[in-house]
Order: sequence, then structure tokens, then C-alpha cells
Amino acid sequence: LAGFDVIILRSNPPLDMIMLNFLDSVKDDVFIMNDLDGIRRANNKLYTAVFEDEKNEIIPRTHVTKNKEYLKNTIKEGPDKMILKPLNGYGGSGVILIEKRAMKSINSLLDFYIDNKDGTSNYVILQDYIEGADKGDVRILLLNGQPIGAMKRVPGEEDHRSNVTAGGSVQKHSLTKTEKELCRRIGPKLVKDGLYFVGIDVINGMLVEVNVMSPGGITYMNKVYKTRVQEKVIDFVEDKVEERVNAFERRQKLRKHVKDA
Repeated sequence: LAGFDVIILRSNPPLDMIMLNFLDSVKDDVFIMNDLDGIRRANNKLYTAVFEDEKNEIIPRTHVTKNKEYLKNTIKEGPDKMILKPLNGYGGSGVILIEKRAMKSINSLLDFYIDNKDGTSNYVILQDYIEGADKGDVRILLLNGQPIGAMKRVPGEEDHRSNVTAGGSVQKHSLTKTEKELCRRIGPKLVKDGLYFVGIDVINGMLVEVNVMSPGGITYMNKVYKTRVQEKVIDFVEDKVEERVNAFERRQKLRKHVKDA
């Protein structure tokens, strides 16, 4: 692998730590996108917490726990509708809508999500339901902190989820002023963490998830817009490789100058 110029890492969650540890051995020789340490920090749905938002202006109120009593109390005291999902899920897998009127089923539901047969347990995310979610969400692709494409994902008739893998459909979408501001706020942090190519999911202007392992959407965006989003990604990667090559050549010249002095 050290003989390649670049490695574009695309892998569905959960994170394979052995794979990352292996790639650590070549990261000084190859440009890897996204950055391995950045992926470690952002590989699950907890990463949205790094964006300061005390007033929940851009991120819905979110609880992460495996304490069933806490979850039940939060549901009872919270709004009429909330979203429950596994911490390490992807593609809409395991995302369900919880309503207070269905509290009689909550015990068996939490048992299913949290308890494993081997005695271990899983963390889950309980999140405020965002009004407008029934109309779909927006997937925005960011490259080097800047949006390069967006699409609207609309749920199917028999599912509340808008993921295409769950039966949702794709429509054209122009970023709103609120969505552009959201990208502006989170972009610098993404770049700082080496998360150059990222997909974010947005509902009614609020950030729901940050996808760094295998952000999807290019194929669908190309189809609805008749474009080639991947060209921007490849151009960026080539520029990064050229920067590394130029930096290496500068160091070599400097070392030769010092040696000959």
C-alpha cells in the first residue's frame, strides 16, 4: 500500500480498528482520505456533539445511553414523538419513530436494541423528532469543508425513513440560507479533523448525522443533475498528492543545501 499515491477509505460502520491500525503503518507515505485519526473521532453518530450548540439551534436534543430507565423517563417527559436508533447503525438501519401512545411496547423494544445474547449491551441514541422529517431530509456532500452537492431524500409511502436503501426517493435540492450557514459553521472543524469528504444529513436546517466512513449520494446526484460530482473529489485528491510531492521535493533540496554548506 505504501507504493500508492492515495488511498480513499470507504467502509460501512462499525469501524474496523484492525484495518485502521494497519493503515497507520503507511499514513506517512500515502495520502489517506479521510484522515485515520479523524475517522476514529467521527466514526459514529456522537460526532455531532463536537459542534458547540448549547441552544440546540443546529442539532436536535440528543441522548446517548444504554440505561433503560433513563430512556423510558426521557420518552415519558419529552415530546410526543422521538427518534431511536443504534449508535453504530448506517443506511437508516434500526431507525424508528417512537410515540408516547406506544409506551406499552417500549420495554421489549429497548430490550431488543440494548441487550445482546452474550450478556453485553449496546448504546442507543434517543433524539427529538424534528418537525418536517415526514417530508424527508437533505443529504449534503462536503469536500474540504465546502458543499459540492445536495439532494432531497423523500420517504416512501410505507416508511418514515428517507434513506434510499429504505425505499426513499431522490429529488433535486438547492441549499437554503440556513443550510449554507450550517455548512459554514461545521466546515472548518471537519477540515481540522482531516475529514475532507463528508456527507451530512439535514432536516429542516438541523444537523442529524455526519457520515465520514462511506458518504453516499454521488451516483444519485449525478443522475438527477446530469453532472459528475466525483470529478471534484478526484481533482481535490490529486491536488493533495501534488502538495505532498512538492513538500517532499522542497525538503530534499533543503537537506542537500544544508549538507553542501
